[in-house]
Amino acid sequence: MKKQSNNMKSLVQFIKFVLFSASAGIIQVLVFTLLNEVVIKLPFIQNAMENSETFAKIMTNEYGPIYLIALLTSVLWNFTFNRKFTFKSAANIPIAMLKVLGFYAVFTPISTLLGNYFTAEYANISSINYIVLGCTMIANFLSEFIYDKFIVFNDTVKPKEEKEQQPERVGN
Repeated sequence: MKKQSNNMKSLVQFIKFVLFSASAGIIQVLVFTLLNEVVIKLPFIQNAMENSETFAKIMTNEYGPIYLIALLTSVLWNFTFNRKFTFKSAANIPIAMLKVLGFYAVFTPISTLLGNYFTAEYANISSINYIVLGCTMIANFLSEFIYDKFIVFNDTVKPKEEKEQQPERVGN
């Protein structure tokens, strides 16, 4: 019976993670699209790319900087809601954020380099930025759920039965 209960809790947790990740994904796509279709084409951005060698170098392949801004936005959204509602963690937020930072310290450079490579290599495909973004988001979703569940929030989430069995501390 207890195993069924734990399985059901894990399923509910996974469904919540999917829903919050979907909302973060929507935010990431919206930010990416806004930057890719509107901001990058603004005259002052185009002017800066023409007149600033450093800015032009950063924006050589616009995918990387645009992807990083969109990713950061979605990560903050996803972390906030999954910590509170999916994993119901009362963990030390800075410690949990550092653990998530550890995940993204590995994931972000790899996904950015691969994204830059594929968007440059297949630049003749008009929607390549969005294809690469979609593939990256799927890889992020799958790997982050496992990482969050077993590393970031594993030690901080106690089953309800354990919470009820622990006596409350009175005084010192």
